[in-house]
Amino acid sequence: MPKITEDLYVDKLYGEGYVPSSFDSPHSSLHSSITWIGMGLVLSSLAGFGTMIFGLSGMVSDLHPWATNLAIGGAILGFGLLFSGFLAVHIGRKNYREYKKRTGRIH
Repeated sequence: MPKITEDLYVDKLYGEGYVPSSFDSPHSSLHSSITWIGMGLVLSSLAGFGTMIFGLSGMVSDLHPWATNLAIGGAILGFGLLFSGFLAVHIGRKNYREYKKRTGRIH
């Protein structure tokens, strides 16, 4: 597998001290599908947390017989999607972390 240095030619493309914009940079995380999928998973976790809150509110007044199941299922769904989303974004930003390490840039 070729190293990112060979693929991007960062030293040849950018002048000394130039910080490229995020979208049109060859090392940008925005070009990676897994980053966008991860952001979608994080956003989708709100549905699980909403279900958990609905279940918890149903447990207060004992009106809904499935309230405990909704609260537990919503918590599992919410935290599962949130963790999966953070992991996917972390994987998607691999090229950027390697670029920062190689060039010594602090952003």
